[in-house]
Amino acid sequence: MNIEGVLFYFFSAILLIAALRVITARNPVHAALYLVLSFFTASAIWMMLRAEFLAIVLVLVYVGAVMVLFLFVVMMLDINLDRLREGFWSYLPLGAAVGILMVVEMVLVLGGKYFGTEHLPNPADPGAAYSNTKELGRILYTDYVYPFELAAVILLVAIVAAIALTLRGRKDSKHQDPSQQIAVKRADRVRMISMPSEKKES
Repeated sequence: MNIEGVLFYFFSAILLIAALRVITARNPVHAALYLVLSFFTASAIWMMLRAEFLAIVLVLVYVGAVMVLFLFVVMMLDINLDRLREGFWSYLPLGAAVGILMVVEMVLVLGGKYFGTEHLPNPADPGAAYSNTKELGRILYTDYVYPFELAAVILLVAIVAAIALTLRGRKDSKHQDPSQQIAVKRADRVRMISMPSEKKES
């Protein structure tokens, strides 16, 4: 085995361990730091595959901006983890069904055509005039347009889940029901009282 194979398995092992710790760590800050480690190792693997543009974008965008935002939000919100775990088992069947359905859909979209072993040869030397950015844009919006849209849907689901987890209802907030306002009649709000007139004595 050459040095590239040794480095590939080394970075792959670190990536799998870090990804596993992201979902098993109890502290959300630790989970975010493990996610940073997984991003760095994934960028190293992309560098070995001569995808320099993707590696640099992964470090600059995700590690430099997105993960800093994640850590800021996690530390500022002070999420009560015990309260979140209270309803875990009640939502587990629905969440598992949705997760299995999404996995089946991803396998149907991505399977066979994109991940066959015959489509994964060793990367050849592209030459000095090769542009990673141009080639990435051409392939991303032609051959891999459906996986690209699927990734967008997954990100949308993650955004909705993050909002649902962090949204808290305030007890002191006042709100109005428009349906009740429309259904109100005059007799419910106004009462006519007949009072005899009085004359003020001089």
